[in-house]
Amino acid sequence: MTDLAPGVRVRTRTIDPEGHTRLPRYARGAIGVLVEQAGAHPLADDRARGRGGAAQPVWHVRFAAADLFGSGDHTVTVELWADYLTPIEEDA
Repeated sequence: MTDLAPGVRVRTRTIDPEGHTRLPRYARGAIGVLVEQAGAHPLADDRARGRGGAAQPVWHVRFAAADLFGSGDHTVTVELWADYLTPIEEDA
Protein backbone atom coordinates (compact mmCIF):
# COMPACT_ATOMS: atom_id res chain seq x y z
CA MET A 1 0.00 0.00 0.00
CA THR A 2 1.88 3.04 -1.24
CA ASP A 3 -0.62 5.82 -0.41
CA LEU A 4 0.05 5.68 3.32
CA ALA A 5 2.05 8.51 4.86
CA PRO A 6 2.10 10.39 8.17
CA GLY A 7 -1.00 12.55 8.56
CA VAL A 8 -3.23 10.37 6.35
CA ARG A 9 -6.63 9.49 7.83
CA VAL A 10 -7.35 5.75 7.73
CA ARG A 11 -10.12 3.35 8.66
CA THR A 12 -9.24 -0.03 10.10
CA ARG A 13 -10.71 -3.22 8.70
CA THR A 14 -13.68 -4.90 10.36
CA ILE A 15 -12.34 -8.44 10.19
CA ASP A 16 -13.28 -11.09 12.72
CA PRO A 17 -10.93 -13.95 11.87
CA GLU A 18 -10.74 -17.27 13.61
CA GLY A 19 -7.54 -17.45 15.57
CA HIS A 20 -4.85 -14.84 16.06
CA THR A 21 -4.95 -11.26 14.82
CA ARG A 22 -3.00 -8.19 15.89
CA LEU A 23 -5.93 -5.90 15.06
CA PRO A 24 -7.59 -5.24 18.44
CA ARG A 25 -11.35 -5.67 18.50
CA TYR A 26 -11.80 -2.19 20.00
CA ALA A 27 -10.04 -0.63 16.98
CA ARG A 28 -11.93 -2.47 14.22
CA GLY A 29 -13.75 -0.12 11.88
CA ALA A 30 -12.33 2.94 13.66
CA ILE A 31 -10.94 6.07 12.01
CA GLY A 32 -7.46 7.22 12.99
CA VAL A 33 -4.48 9.19 11.72
CA LEU A 34 -1.10 7.76 10.75
CA VAL A 35 1.63 9.12 13.01
CA GLU A 36 4.78 7.39 11.78
CA GLN A 37 5.99 4.13 10.30
CA ALA A 38 7.31 1.70 12.90
CA GLY A 39 9.36 -0.56 10.65
CA ALA A 40 8.30 -3.37 8.36
CA HIS A 41 7.51 -6.93 9.45
CA PRO A 42 5.68 -9.99 8.13
CA LEU A 43 2.00 -9.94 9.10
CA ALA A 44 1.75 -11.54 12.53
CA ASP A 45 -1.59 -13.17 11.65
CA ASP A 46 0.08 -15.15 8.86
CA ARG A 47 3.07 -16.11 11.01
CA ALA A 48 0.72 -17.45 13.70
CA ARG A 49 -0.82 -19.72 11.06
CA GLY A 50 2.56 -21.00 9.90
CA ARG A 51 2.55 -18.97 6.68
CA GLY A 52 5.39 -16.80 5.55
CA GLY A 53 5.06 -13.53 3.81
CA ALA A 54 6.88 -10.42 2.80
CA ALA A 55 7.46 -7.68 5.30
CA GLN A 56 4.96 -4.85 5.18
CA PRO A 57 4.89 -1.45 6.87
CA VAL A 58 3.71 -1.27 10.46
CA TRP A 59 2.25 2.09 11.48
CA HIS A 60 1.62 3.99 14.68
CA VAL A 61 -2.03 5.02 14.30
CA ARG A 62 -3.58 7.61 16.64
CA PHE A 63 -7.26 7.39 17.57
CA ALA A 64 -9.46 9.60 19.73
CA ALA A 65 -10.21 7.57 22.87
CA ALA A 66 -13.86 8.63 22.68
CA ASP A 67 -14.10 7.06 19.20
CA LEU A 68 -12.77 3.75 20.50
CA PHE A 69 -14.32 3.57 23.97
CA GLY A 70 -17.18 6.08 23.99
CA SER A 71 -15.49 8.53 26.35
CA GLY A 72 -12.16 10.13 27.17
CA ASP A 73 -10.50 13.34 26.03
CA HIS A 74 -7.15 11.72 25.23
CA THR A 75 -5.76 9.75 22.29
CA VAL A 76 -4.70 6.13 21.96
CA THR A 77 -1.89 5.05 19.63
CA VAL A 78 -1.86 1.49 18.27
CA GLU A 79 0.73 -0.26 16.09
CA LEU A 80 -1.03 -1.73 13.06
CA TRP A 81 0.08 -3.48 9.88
CA ALA A 82 -0.68 -1.80 6.55
CA ASP A 83 -3.03 -4.67 5.58
CA TYR A 84 -5.40 -3.53 8.33
CA LEU A 85 -5.66 0.04 7.01
CA THR A 86 -7.61 1.79 4.26
CA PRO A 87 -6.93 5.46 3.50
CA ILE A 88 -9.96 7.72 3.75
CA GLU A 89 -10.54 9.98 0.78
CA GLU A 90 -10.74 13.60 1.87
CA ASP A 91 -13.78 15.54 0.62
CA ALA A 92 -12.83 17.90 -2.18
